[in-house]
Amino acid sequence: VQLQASGGGLVQPGGSLRLSCAASGSIFRYMGWYRQAPGKQRELVASIRSGGAGNYADAVKGRFTISRDNAKNTVYLQMNSLEPEDTAVYYCWAAAYNGDYYWGQGTQVTVSS
Repeated sequence: VQLQASGGGLVQPGGSLRLSCAASGSIFRYMGWYRQAPGKQRELVASIRSGGAGNYADAVKGRFTISRDNAKNTVYLQMNSLEPEDTAVYYCWAAAYNGDYYWGQGTQVTVSS
């Protein structure tokens, strides 16, 4: 199983970015995104169950939208109204139906003027 993340970059406050994470292998029960800022613990940003709605951390509710395309085995994170506090390395994650967890490589998101 491989998770390939893309879409990070540098954006000004108030801007938008879209992260993508393409997974190999079977369809996963859950897919999502974590992030880790310098000096902080990794935190869950958003997750989505196969066929279900997304769940979000309070800090990103109303600004971020998670979605998935099971045909492409890909999860997306649309990030709008980005704030400097959103600066972090973002990691995609997937949980299989058998309980195994998988991580993708991180992608840097920097929000700065």
